[in-house]
Amino acid sequence: MIEAQATARGIRTSAQKASLVCALIRGKGVNQALATLQFTPKIIARELAKVLRSAVANAQQKDGFSGDVERLYVASCFANQGTSMKRVRPAPMGRAFRVTKRTAHLTVQVAERPLKIARVAEETDATAKPARARKTAAESGAKKTARKAAAKA
Repeated sequence: MIEAQATARGIRTSAQKASLVCALIRGKGVNQALATLQFTPKIIARELAKVLRSAVANAQQKDGFSGDVERLYVASCFANQGTSMKRVRPAPMGRAFRVTKRTAHLTVQVAERPLKIARVAEETDATAKPARARKTAAESGAKKTARKAAAKA
C-alpha cells in the first residue's frame, strides 16, 4: 500500500481556520476532495488543493504505485500552527496594541485503497444448506386466521 504526503509551511492563515477546511476532505477520495475544495468558499481551499495535488504527484513517483489515481484517498489532513508575526498597531493616547499575524503548516497524506478481490464460489458453497426463506405476509396471515378458527372451535 502506497502512502505519500506533502506539506506547505508558513501559509498566511490561522490553523483553526485551515482545520475547518481540512475536516471537509479527510477520508474522501482524491477526485471528490478536489471537487469539494474547488467549490468551498474559503481562501485556504486553494492552498489546500495545491498541497493535495502535490501529495498525489508524490504518490505517483513512488515505486509500487499501481498507476490508478482513482484508488487514492486522503488518509489524513491537518493544519499545525506556524510562526506568528508580531506587529505593533498605534493606539490612542500614545499606547500601542500588539497584532499577531498567524501562519499555519498544512499537511495532506494520501494512501492507496486496497484492491477488492471478488470471492469465487466453490463446490462446498453450492452444496451448503440454503438460507431460510422468510414468510410472506399472506402466508403468516393465513396461519393466524387458522389459529383463531381452531381456538373458537
